[in-house]
Amino acid sequence: MTRSRTVMLWRGIRKNWGLYLLLLPGMTLLALFVYRPMYGILIAFKDYVPRFGILGSPWAGFKYFRQFFNSFQFENTISNTILISLYGLGVSFPLPIVVALCVNQMRVQKFRKVFQVATYLPHFISTVVLVGMMIIILSPTSGIVGNVARLMGVEPVNALGVPHWFRHIYIWSGVWQNTGWDSIIYLAALSAVDPQLYEAATVDGASKFQKMVYIDVPMLFPTMATLLILRSGNIMSVGFEKVYLMQNPLNLLFSEIISTYVYKIGLLNAQYSFSSAVNLFNNVINFILLVTVNQISKYVSNNSLW
Repeated sequence: MTRSRTVMLWRGIRKNWGLYLLLLPGMTLLALFVYRPMYGILIAFKDYVPRFGILGSPWAGFKYFRQFFNSFQFENTISNTILISLYGLGVSFPLPIVVALCVNQMRVQKFRKVFQVATYLPHFISTVVLVGMMIIILSPTSGIVGNVARLMGVEPVNALGVPHWFRHIYIWSGVWQNTGWDSIIYLAALSAVDPQLYEAATVDGASKFQKMVYIDVPMLFPTMATLLILRSGNIMSVGFEKVYLMQNPLNLLFSEIISTYVYKIGLLNAQYSFSSAVNLFNNVINFILLVTVNQISKYVSNNSLW
């Protein structure tokens, strides 16, 4: 059986050699820049010394994993990462669906185009520029919020310096920036809906809301399930750049996450083995979550990645 499959495989390759030739550059890049560097995870299990190299450094076993689990930053970084990620998932996952459903029901094309452009544009603002805008706007001395507060006779507050405000500012600024752009994939899924379904619903006296509930939402379920699975696989991977730019000594208790902790320990303090162990732990948890949510989705709704 194995021999026959091998023969059929080689026959298929010879028959479609042109397609495989087109695939070769991408596979080569994937092998060189994704799979080949994976041997670097050995650093997490070694006392890495740069002059000895990865293979020449002595083995340390699970020393650095235990060091991370026993460190005073373990609970803080894990809880901050999970809370920010779950907060973001709970807010930023359903809102693009709502926006897509509303846009799909708009019949005035000019208004629809203006609305889409207005919601898409913030996505093209770089993270550095976005955080700079937030710092300027929220500044208690010269920012818009500070000036408005003084006009109302209220003492302005340094919003970025209030620890428990950090998550709200981080999430809702991301919602403003990405909701419109994230809705595109749902609009693409809604474009596949048969117009005759809307016509039949109109004849039956269905309102726009009923059309959304009974036609649009069921059509979006497969797309929603796939994106939810993918998002679940990144719960432990909150973006580094924006969090790091928003950090300051006042909000560090609520803003220190795994990615910023790895950067400070690994690059700034040159503890390569320790930071590799933390990052490997993070990726293993993400992989377990991805597989778990995928299996649950497959069992509940028959939608899965594999």
